[in-house]
Amino acid sequence: MEQNANIVLCGFMGCGKTTIGKLLAKNTGWPFIDMDHYIEQNAHMSISEIFAKYGEAYFRDLEHAAVKQLAKKNGCIISAGGGTLVYERNVQLLRQTCRIVLLDVPLPVIRYRLRNDTKRPLLQRPDKDRAMQKLYRQRMPLYRAAAQYTVAASKSPYNTVKAVMEAVGL
Repeated sequence: MEQNANIVLCGFMGCGKTTIGKLLAKNTGWPFIDMDHYIEQNAHMSISEIFAKYGEAYFRDLEHAAVKQLAKKNGCIISAGGGTLVYERNVQLLRQTCRIVLLDVPLPVIRYRLRNDTKRPLLQRPDKDRAMQKLYRQRMPLYRAAAQYTVAASKSPYNTVKAVMEAVGL
């Protein structure tokens, strides 16, 4: 894989994809692309609006189109959406030209980090702990299977960025 192959960060909500992605971009001089924001910009509406108006299947098609576009780029730090790497067609495309890094954070740490979150719909439910645990158990094995590198991301952002850069050879 080329030295300037994209780095795709994946992991459960609250694992630090955005924080680590922005810091990696600063350290490498590469642009940071949040895939969810990329989709929103191209669709001219928020993800929640896309889901409400067109449904999940339509969103997943937009997401796959974004993966196709982003996989063609070089030298980018990309934060994958929570469901992006759940779909094998996206994993296959990204693995061809990108280095996929799982930011691995245990569920208790995720819960602590998200304790005051008011933006994620999943966390506004009365059964949020059970819902989060179920989703974590479903997605983490898929993230582990998709990732070429796994980095423990429970510690400081600085240490996590350093570990990601070492893992991918930067």
